[in-house]
Amino acid sequence: MPAERKIQILVADDQEMVRSGVKALLVGTEIVVVAEAQCSQTAVKLALEMDVDLALLDIRMPDGDGLSALNHIKLEKPKLPVLLFSAFDNLASIAQAIDLGASGSLLKGCSRDEFLNAIRVVAAGENIWNRKRRQSASRSLRTPRLAGAMETSLTEREGEVLRQVALGLSNKQIAVEMKISPITVVEYVKNILHKIGVTNRTQAAI
Repeated sequence: MPAERKIQILVADDQEMVRSGVKALLVGTEIVVVAEAQCSQTAVKLALEMDVDLALLDIRMPDGDGLSALNHIKLEKPKLPVLLFSAFDNLASIAQAIDLGASGSLLKGCSRDEFLNAIRVVAAGENIWNRKRRQSASRSLRTPRLAGAMETSLTEREGEVLRQVALGLSNKQIAVEMKISPITVVEYVKNILHKIGVTNRTQAAI
């Protein structure tokens, strides 16, 4: 009788305790962690180089976020299922994740059964978004938000880029100032515009 095929996943989270916790939850199941990443850049590299069945990405990481990593992965491997997870329930991030092609999003406080079921469903090519969740996320982008609410939807690095934009710096100048590539700046700016619900740099700066 052939051995049960394992669902091989990539886990990206900057906290070792979280990655270890994920592996502990998978003990005794057909799901196995075959790659780990502490940052979004490594997550993208491993996702593109390795033959994994699913990528599990933390929404917030030190060098960017899971949404940026999701975007890069989907550009190169559009069929690779990506599941996001976070300690915070941010509707703006969920709306963007849906737009970028994520198969679902989980809170880190979910139960083991919910976690395992989500991985199995997403690895099988389905998604775990429900209609109510999609509608709520969509409304969050249409509803005017206070500055504080917009700020909490941005990662630390996105907030830094936005401050530079507000000072009138170009993408090239921001890249030099933050010691990152101009292409990365473009990605940050695109994410910022989407998250705070504006269409151009001037509106974002204001």
